[in-house]
Amino acid sequence: MVTDTGGIDDKSFNASAWAGMQAAKTVASNVDPKYVASSAQADYEPNLQQFVTQKCNFILAVGGLMGDATKKVATAAPTSQFGIVDSGSTGANVYPMQFATDEAAFLAGYLAAGYSKSGKVATFGGLKIPPVTVFMDGFADGVAYYNKQKSKSVTVLGWDKAKQNGTFSEDFGNQAKGKAITNTFVAQGADVIFPVAGGTGLGSGDVAKASGGKVSVVWVDQDGCKSAASYCSVFLTTVVKNISDAVKEAVVSGAQGKALTPTPGYRGTLANNGVSLAPYNQFDSKIDAGLKAEVEKLKADIIAGTVKVESANAPA
Repeated sequence: MVTDTGGIDDKSFNASAWAGMQAAKTVASNVDPKYVASSAQADYEPNLQQFVTQKCNFILAVGGLMGDATKKVATAAPTSQFGIVDSGSTGANVYPMQFATDEAAFLAGYLAAGYSKSGKVATFGGLKIPPVTVFMDGFADGVAYYNKQKSKSVTVLGWDKAKQNGTFSEDFGNQAKGKAITNTFVAQGADVIFPVAGGTGLGSGDVAKASGGKVSVVWVDQDGCKSAASYCSVFLTTVVKNISDAVKEAVVSGAQGKALTPTPGYRGTLANNGVSLAPYNQFDSKIDAGLKAEVEKLKADIIAGTVKVESANAPA
């Protein structure tokens, strides 16, 4: 596995993918997982290539930014099996794993709007790329849906879906940057923050912990109360992207010699539990029972197709 620049312990997508690799080892005895971390985008290609040289049976690229490098290396190594998370990178020997996170983020936006006391919520991304902005689209639409249903006017700071413009840290591992961005949002009145920025988002957790209960955070990728347990007291919920199970299944299939074809690949949705909202954990008793019920009903409506969730950034 080749990580993106956030590193193996980002409490987010890299960590989730690595958990899937390790879980595969418990199922298939011939799985021997290893990883290399990328410090910069220039590392992607050589990191992938070193695993080709080592004749690894399955080579996983983690992150939408790795699409071009994966395609290039995979094309030059047609007998090697590749997988990639968060990219539709093409190639006969590349298995794409993508996630309709806008569906689960829609639920989070509705929840955040209903839970907010100030009537302002906020989101920011690590980089302006589709695997990030798809979360932000869903979140903003969930808030808008709440406003429509309740005749409210909860405001979203940090992202304008129509203009596809907003706030980005330009980093997935800079906690101080996440803290500075969050402090700005809080100064503007936001009391629920949704960072889609890997380890950078832990800065939001720092601000929330210092707020004395006034600010809460919606985490991403892995249930924050498991991946970043020291922040559990401020995590309202998590928009879960079930990378671990998708990776586990792909690695086990690869270990069993099954060809993983690029079409159709894997697309995680609410319907197949590829994306979801995590339990409310320490907020369970703080969230109004009626709001919880509305979120469950909304989930069912999205799965049934009676409520449409649409984002130009979502995987096809």
